[in-house]
Amino acid sequence: MYEGIVQELIDELGRLPGVGPKSAQRIAFHIVQTESFDVRRLGELLLVVRDQVRFCIECGNIADQERCNICRDPRRNRALICVVEEAKDVVAIERTREFRGLYHVLGGAISPIDGVGPEQLRIRELLKRLADGTVEEVIIATDPNLEGEATATYLSRTLRTLDIPVSRLASGLPVGGDLEYADEVTLGRAFEGRRLVDEGR
Repeated sequence: MYEGIVQELIDELGRLPGVGPKSAQRIAFHIVQTESFDVRRLGELLLVVRDQVRFCIECGNIADQERCNICRDPRRNRALICVVEEAKDVVAIERTREFRGLYHVLGGAISPIDGVGPEQLRIRELLKRLADGTVEEVIIATDPNLEGEATATYLSRTLRTLDIPVSRLASGLPVGGDLEYADEVTLGRAFEGRRLVDEGR
């Protein structure tokens, strides 16, 4: 334990997701010891982010206007919607440069243990977006864990009534990985998602 305000800073930093006690301590001491670190600028940015950043009214992505950059982009394919759990998932998919459609951010995943059911997610908003007949395929890109699978299953059952093709991102072995280190679920998925090899015949 450190004295007064330093310990308060460490405690506050430790409340951030992914920042454990050791990391919080290192960040706090970096702030205290590094004269060139612009604390005022960081504080101003945090206040601006809290005041100005909002969620896109169309897809639920983080935006600084009513609609996010992706929803405003006329070059995007409006017939494709990729459903993700969080806004950070949009960034991950955009980095691949493989997807040129639109997104729908659910705001989480179904998790009965945490008290999160379908009602707490942006599923009603998704159904409204699909009602006009523009969308030709929905791609479900939830996390490949228990909550993500439960969410994907619920969505695929719900969307079945709309007569819109629903696909799920493939999952399996990572590039550069070793079979011996793969867990049973990942290896099982790799077998389920196997493809025929084109032998050029």
